[in-house]
Amino acid sequence: MKVVAFSASPRKKGNSELMIRVVFGVLEEEGIETELVRIGCNPLQGCKACNQCYENQDKECIIGLDSFNEFVQKMIEADGIILASPMYFADVTAEMKAFIDRCGMIGKANGDLFQRKVGVAVVSMRRGGGIHAFDTINHFFLTSQMIIPGSSYWNVGLGGGPGEVEDDEEGLAAMELLGHNMAWLLKKIHS
Repeated sequence: MKVVAFSASPRKKGNSELMIRVVFGVLEEEGIETELVRIGCNPLQGCKACNQCYENQDKECIIGLDSFNEFVQKMIEADGIILASPMYFADVTAEMKAFIDRCGMIGKANGDLFQRKVGVAVVSMRRGGGIHAFDTINHFFLTSQMIIPGSSYWNVGLGGGPGEVEDDEEGLAAMELLGHNMAWLLKKIHS
């Protein structure tokens, strides 16, 4: 089994990535392979609504100016997907929104590519407002017919500056429990 995580933070080893690493630690202890992909500050164009993905049905987007098709292939091959974003003005980053919009179109155009995969949203925020970003990611998972495990609280961590999320004991405990619940669900699905 494999879980791929996409971090939409512009900061390498920022708070979003630190939260992913906590989940990964549990998954790896459970024998699940993990991979981190950084999409923050990656030039991802938004969906053009050209509907070529519906016409071609080749599991690719015709916009060839970025790494999006490589990212989709990683999602297709994975059993579980983590989408992580810092909260920007009460929502996900522009890169994450472009990623979600294009993944949604590609997935629907190709027979619900991500159906029954396990999906986990992770949001880092300075103070508040992260629930809308959390909902944005989960709405993508739900319309993609993915399965979402829970934790002891919303999958959010508090921390504005780089590394500050490490001071959020409750947030990190929620990430650890999330890792256990994700591992349990993946194993149940694959047994």
